Amino acid sequence: MADALPDHCPTQLSYELRLLTTELVTNAIRHGADPDEDELIELSFWTADGHYWLAVSDPSPTHPTLKRPAPDTETGRGLLLVESLSDAWGVKSRPTRGKSVIAGIRLSQN
Repeated sequence: MADALPDHCPTQLSYELRLLTTELVTNAIRHGADPDEDELIELSFWTADGHYWLAVSDPSPTHPTLKRPAPDTETGRGLLLVESLSDAWGVKSRPTRGKSVIAGIRLSQN
């Protein structure tokens, strides 16, 4: 992923992009892939409209939902983190199978 970051990427933006990527990939592995199947999770990066975008695609058609877990729950905060870190995010069904979770962070943090 480091090679895909824009030149002169500020440290804070780099950190946020890495954390966002980690959360989305982890969600795809935990909730979007069947461990008994040989299915791929795809990761894409691009820049457009002043944002750095990433998409994580998995074979599950089930769209994730933002939940507010109880304070003593150990899991369930991934999408809250995605919402907090990104300027925009959403889910799009794929034409063949599954879905893509897409998130973007503004390149300029001014």
